[in-house]
Amino acid sequence: MEELLDILNDINPDVDYETEDRLIDGKVYDSFSIITLISAISEAFDVELGPEHLIPENFNSAKAMWAMIQRIREDE
Repeated sequence: MEELLDILNDINPDVDYETEDRLIDGKVYDSFSIITLISAISEAFDVELGPEHLIPENFNSAKAMWAMIQRIREDE
């Protein structure tokens, strides 16, 4: 999870990722940030994010992203 938090802080250091749960719904992240995030997650955690993963619920918080990464790892 620390590595994910590092990635998120690189993208937007002004967000409290411990409490924020509306990164997408609250428009904290724009489309460029999301594309950067998807690429960084794929590379850092060696996971393939398919279209089925690209839903707001998976990216609204650091906890949701971490849970998604863990599910993908279990399925691979």
